[in-house]
Amino acid sequence: MPRTKPPTINGQTAVITGAGSGIGRAFAQRLARHGCPVALIDWNEESLEETASTIDGPVLTRKVDVRDRQAQMVFAAEVSEWAPKPIGVVFNNAGVTATQTIAEAAVEDDEWVLQVNLDGVIHGIRSFLPILLKQNSGVIVNTSSVFGLMGFPGQSAYCASKFAVRGYTESLRHELRGTGVRAIAVHPGGIKTNILANARFHSDPSGQAQSHEEAAAAFQKLAMTTPEKAAKIIHRGIERGQARIRIGGDAVAIDWLTRAAPSRYYDVIDRLMPLATRR
Repeated sequence: MPRTKPPTINGQTAVITGAGSGIGRAFAQRLARHGCPVALIDWNEESLEETASTIDGPVLTRKVDVRDRQAQMVFAAEVSEWAPKPIGVVFNNAGVTATQTIAEAAVEDDEWVLQVNLDGVIHGIRSFLPILLKQNSGVIVNTSSVFGLMGFPGQSAYCASKFAVRGYTESLRHELRGTGVRAIAVHPGGIKTNILANARFHSDPSGQAQSHEEAAAAFQKLAMTTPEKAAKIIHRGIERGQARIRIGGDAVAIDWLTRAAPSRYYDVIDRLMPLATRR
């Protein structure tokens, strides 16, 4: 039986966390161009207002730390009152990372990563899911990562958070069967954002003893996808009814590699990394 095409999110209200930069900003701009009123949060108020200044159409912005469950619940109530159209999509996108080994980790930085990346997603879901279930429509989109498909040295807390987002989203998707609400996990590969530049940096995961600035510059060279292209892929994936959206050829390749060689994939990645860096 052919799959029924899901309702469009175009023209519906969009809620986006981490909207001050990167994929969150690009997604807000794209959906606004498709007639969506946008409700945006970020911990960086200045960056958030920069995003808002680029958008024509209804926009609501609030400075919110996604780790704050109560603040997210208050924001959801405010959006419910403000939204000129039903909520079509809730994009739990805010994320951070810390680069450090497990043996020498600063525990507080691991906690920061887990609280933003995982707790922030859970708080967003619990705040908006009752609204979506009441209207019996809408999509919850959660940003996992290619690091939600594989483990990577120096990124243990980040990988743990993104694997958890993947599992939480898939469980939610199954629970929502029979309702008009959907749940989608997004797995970006290398995206040209400032996530590494804004990281809590303790050690170079490549083992080359690079400084924070050098590691961030190297990441920008390796990243294959712009935030704008990522936003386009996510938007199209939602419209097509995908349950899992991989962004970039690197994400597709790593997904395949981890399935084909689940205990040896890093051996392949380690050999290919010098070639990718020279590129």
